[in-house]
Amino acid sequence: MNWFQKQFYALCDADMALRLTHAGRQYEHVKTFKHDFFAATGLYRAEDDFIVIKIYRCRGFFGLPMRWLGRRMARHEQRLYRLLEKIEGIPEFLGLVGPTGFAHSYVPGGNLTVSDSVSDTFFDQLEQILDKIHRRGAAYVDLDKSQNVLLGDDGKPHLIDFQISYAPTSNLPGWKQVTQFFLRQLQTEDRYHFSKHKRRLRPDLLSPEDYAKSYQRSPLIRIHRLVSRPYFVLRHLAMDLFDLRAAE
Repeated sequence: MNWFQKQFYALCDADMALRLTHAGRQYEHVKTFKHDFFAATGLYRAEDDFIVIKIYRCRGFFGLPMRWLGRRMARHEQRLYRLLEKIEGIPEFLGLVGPTGFAHSYVPGGNLTVSDSVSDTFFDQLEQILDKIHRRGAAYVDLDKSQNVLLGDDGKPHLIDFQISYAPTSNLPGWKQVTQFFLRQLQTEDRYHFSKHKRRLRPDLLSPEDYAKSYQRSPLIRIHRLVSRPYFVLRHLAMDLFDLRAAE
C-alpha cells in the first residue's frame, strides 16, 4: 500500500497492531474484520479469551488532522454500548483502548446473508432486541443490509456496530421535540428494515398484511436512497481507480 492509498484508511499503520494490552492482559491479533476510512475492527486473543477491538481514525488525511474525528466517533459508539448494556443480543462493552478505540465481547458467528437458514424464533428474538433498543431511547439506524445482523453460532441474532446509531441527549426547550420526532422516524425505519429481512429470509412467518407493509418505503427512505446512490457509485469508482478494496 503506497502513501496515497494509506490516506483512505483509518490507522497510521497498514493494519491493526499485532499485539496490544487491554485490562492488564496482552492480546494477539487474530484477524481484521474491516478497515476503512473511519475505523478498523479486529479480533484479538489472549489464550482462550477472544475480544473485538475497534479503533477509530487516527491518521490525518492529506495533511489535515483527523484524530479529533476518531475521538468523537469513538465516544459516540461507546456511549451507545453503555446505554444498551445488558440487552441480550448486544455484545458487552469492555472499556476503552487508547484515545480512539474500545473493546467489546466477541460473539462467535457470521454476518447474516440472504442465503442463511434461520430458526422459527430468530426474527422474534431480533424484534425483541430492537424493541429494547427503542425503549432505551435509541434507534439502530444501520439495519438496511442483512450483513449488519450477526447470526451467532448459537443460532440467535446479535447486533453489533453502533457507529451511526442515534440516541438524542438534548433537553433544550423546543429542540428536544425535534430530536424526539427524528428518533421516532428512525425507529420506524428500523422496523421497516426488520420486516424487509424477515420477508427475504422467512416470508412464511409474515401475515399477508405484514408482507405487503414490508414493501412500503417511507419518504425518509426514498430521500436517503436518492441522496446515497450517487455517493456509493462515486465511492466504488474511487475504490476501483485507486485499488482501495484490499482491507475491506
